[in-house]
Amino acid sequence: MSRRRSDRDPVRRRIESLDTSLRLPTVRRALGLLEGEHSSGRRGGGDERADLRAYEFGDETRMIDWHASARVGRPMVVERERLVTSRVWLLLDIGREMSGTCPDGEQAIQVAANALCMFASLCLRRSDEVDLVLVDSSAIRRIPCQGGFARFEQTLDRALESPPDQPRNLEALLGYAAGIQDRQAMLVIATDQSALNLDLMPTIRRLATTHPVNLIGVETMNPLRQQPAVGSVTDAPSGRKIPAFLRTANGTKAVDLHRRYQIEAFGRELSRIGASLIRADSSTAMFNRFIHLLSAGRPGIPMRRTVMPA
Repeated sequence: MSRRRSDRDPVRRRIESLDTSLRLPTVRRALGLLEGEHSSGRRGGGDERADLRAYEFGDETRMIDWHASARVGRPMVVERERLVTSRVWLLLDIGREMSGTCPDGEQAIQVAANALCMFASLCLRRSDEVDLVLVDSSAIRRIPCQGGFARFEQTLDRALESPPDQPRNLEALLGYAAGIQDRQAMLVIATDQSALNLDLMPTIRRLATTHPVNLIGVETMNPLRQQPAVGSVTDAPSGRKIPAFLRTANGTKAVDLHRRYQIEAFGRELSRIGASLIRADSSTAMFNRFIHLLSAGRPGIPMRRTVMPA
């Protein structure tokens, strides 16, 4: 029997540790940074009184009901209907372009999968309903995720056992997202950073009018950068080796500048429509982005959408 990926992936172990150590108020605030302000009928921070509970470390002081606290002799907070979604859709690009290599040797699809695990950990901790959608040019697969985080992890890893072998189809992925009838459910779309360009913005802009939209962009290595330890470099979409004579300092600089211009322009447009972008070039860096997100959700920080820096 093969070992679970979390047994051999240190980032997965860190995600599992985070899943069991986070307090629910912290999870709610962290996800609140990435959600639209609409009512879900669940508890935890809205306008209508719902219930009283004992104060927990990390709760905002404005939630304390001082009259109730005096009555029972300990701090009590008011749980209100929270302004969030109760369903989350995790949409993953599984085209063969996602077999591209990141600077530390990981494939883009591995980093994207770990990023979705981080989202799933927080969402399941908050008892949201989670659906996983895998898309390439040959098929769209929807997998409802039942159970806790360990079950989600197993479902995702089982779905990704076969390496990507079909071209990507982001138009189909975004089209599927546009057809989701559960309006205001949170959408998390994971792909590699090179696929994120302004041509996608009209569709993403329409999605953002009805859903909180979050994109995960995985940065792969510059194929023209000289890296002796890597040896020959193969283009992921075509499978062809990149000629050595193209891998020059000028060529490397040109690719870096183009990538930077493209992603910065894309990020600016996302921020204008209230969507977020989390990008990194490894699972470890992506995990650190999430830790930054959690710290940004501490008491006193207003709920807002953010574009995480690279």
